[in-house]
Amino acid sequence: MDKIRLAVVSPFLDKQNGTERIVIEWLSNLPPTFEIHIYSQRVEDIDPSKYVFHQIPRLPGPHLFNFLWWLIANRLWRIWDQLVRGIRHDIVYSPGANCLDADAISIHIIFAEYICKMSSKLKLLGNPIASWPRNLHRRIYYRVAMMMERAAYTNTQTTLVLYAKKTATELERHYGRLGPFPVLYLGIDHSVFNRNRRLALRGTARHALNLEPAIFTVLLIGNDWLNKGLFVLLNAIAKLHEPSIHVLAVGREDPAPYEGLVRESGLDGRVHFLPPRSDVELYYAAADIFAGTSLEDTFALPSEEAMACGLPVIVSSTNGTSEIITDGEDGLILVDPTDTDTLAAMIRRLYADANFRNRLGTSAAETAERYTWERNGRDLAEIFRAIIQRKAKPSRESIAQEL
Repeated sequence: MDKIRLAVVSPFLDKQNGTERIVIEWLSNLPPTFEIHIYSQRVEDIDPSKYVFHQIPRLPGPHLFNFLWWLIANRLWRIWDQLVRGIRHDIVYSPGANCLDADAISIHIIFAEYICKMSSKLKLLGNPIASWPRNLHRRIYYRVAMMMERAAYTNTQTTLVLYAKKTATELERHYGRLGPFPVLYLGIDHSVFNRNRRLALRGTARHALNLEPAIFTVLLIGNDWLNKGLFVLLNAIAKLHEPSIHVLAVGREDPAPYEGLVRESGLDGRVHFLPPRSDVELYYAAADIFAGTSLEDTFALPSEEAMACGLPVIVSSTNGTSEIITDGEDGLILVDPTDTDTLAAMIRRLYADANFRNRLGTSAAETAERYTWERNGRDLAEIFRAIIQRKAKPSRESIAQEL
């Protein structure tokens, strides 16, 4: 049987970023009946034998300029391959609105929803002058992203694959797109993220981060700390007046915008800004609880990984991971992601009640066991096969009419 030729369109792929890591896991777990062609500027952390790489040059300069170039170039490269090299793809898949001709798009964020929640933080007036260039760049980039979203997500011939059901409401509200949509709750590598491994690594992890035994750590992982709720978390920690509670903030963000709040709130020495690392499980091992209190997150993978490691988690209702959590049983759900008082109360409860903390973490690990990358790979393959059947249907109908 001929293999299904799949074109994957993504500006880059690596395991250091959430969305891209998901794509790598999905592709790695597709059945061997798929021939994978990746159109990208950079690919890392995936077995080269599993795909054909079509490298697209990167345009030097600001991220916005490169993104605009990418939107044009990825289509040109695929047209060239089809017309000159005879490479015809059965299906085109993109994580996000990276192209307008995709047969399937998986949605990691609705930028229109994100901008609504972040509008005050993206304004020029009312924010430090030093933040103006960054905010202006972000505003332009997000507007371009919204234009791409509108064009891609309103095309009813494109199958939209969701990480969480809540995205369906946002699609309807912003773009009038109605379901039903397939939903794939994300998987986890349970050989890496599990309770026993976390406990075994704990001493090494705490020593590596210079954390004394009495320190109670709240972990937050992710890029775009503003959206991940770091400001809210720091304000909540400040209200507790517990010197032994520390924050581990992991990501590529510039900590400068948060350092002022740290000083003003009396949190000096208690907030640790840390870089991403390939063995991210070390951070989970060092932590006591995890905060996934994003302002907007389709499905935050670190929250689920923390659960698999047996950490008690606090997630916001706007974080799609909340859909696999039962509040008070295998996690805590913060209804309003900006509610610092309630967040502070949740952290205090977990800090003070070791039995509740352990019970929540144990149940979290049991819940996370249901979700695997292998399961995602099988489900995604079925979605792709359904799309191919749908695309073939008009051709059969036209042949029947001619006869």
